[in-house]
Amino acid sequence: MVDTHAAMQTFAKVVELGSFAAAAERLDLARSAVTRQIAFLEQKYGVRLLNRTTRKLSLTDAGRAFQERIQPILAEMSELELTLQEKGQRPSGLLRVSAPFTFGILHLGPAISAYMAQYPDVAIDLELSDRTVDLVEEGFDLALRLGTPADSSLVARPLSEQRMRLCAAPAYLARHGTPRHPDDLRQHECLNYHYASQGRDWQFEKDGQVHSVRVDGKLRANNGDVLRAAAVAGRGVILQPGFIVDADIEAGRLVPLLADYSTRGVRVQAVYPHRRFLSPKVRTFVRHLETLFGAGDATVKPAARRPRPGSAA
Repeated sequence: MVDTHAAMQTFAKVVELGSFAAAAERLDLARSAVTRQIAFLEQKYGVRLLNRTTRKLSLTDAGRAFQERIQPILAEMSELELTLQEKGQRPSGLLRVSAPFTFGILHLGPAISAYMAQYPDVAIDLELSDRTVDLVEEGFDLALRLGTPADSSLVARPLSEQRMRLCAAPAYLARHGTPRHPDDLRQHECLNYHYASQGRDWQFEKDGQVHSVRVDGKLRANNGDVLRAAAVAGRGVILQPGFIVDADIEAGRLVPLLADYSTRGVRVQAVYPHRRFLSPKVRTFVRHLETLFGAGDATVKPAARRPRPGSAA
């Protein structure tokens, strides 16, 4: 006997993937079972839901209306199942996380260790990269990102607000002078970050007036820590989040610039595919990071850096 709820789930998966064979593979069912469940729904409601040929699958008008009506039903059932699972199960399984390289090195080791001590049944696969990964295509459960994700289908949960710091090494300033106004940066070597949302247009604000400056320089990189090291070595001016440069500013290796101007902050956010219901492992990990980093109300403090061999640190 065919279960109506299971048949609805199968129908939704066939529509999503556009293929009986793909739905059967995804649901780990025989193709004949998928065909039988769709036929059961069509006989039960007395309408054809799908037009299908050997090459093409499409929804009928009745099938489209049926799909729209069952989506909230399936969502409610998923919510009920997850609620029951969370009451009776601890988070478990593999959690795949992507994070920016420098932020991950400085802050995620202790955070992950504390989480795994609390939830020993969760295994974590962390990939550090400054590129924007495709969560769905590459199989990640969530990612930590700086700034607002361009993909509006992703859910973004703020973890902390980071101040952007403009700075340079004392040796660089001794050679090239200290900028007093944002426009002065046009005459300086500015170290650019590949993935910056503002590109080469750095923005500063004072007394309600925004100053946008197109900067240039001989070095661009897709990692903020590389730019930080170059700035410490006297190669130019850098605009990076506090968690990358604050320790060097405190140690005197970098000097803050244009202190009477403000810069836009950048949010550290946890992002995950837009689904209403999260697995226990994702839900608890995001909650753990919110608690640790202040849920957007506190700035992540700079971690202590070990001097690199041969560096000025």
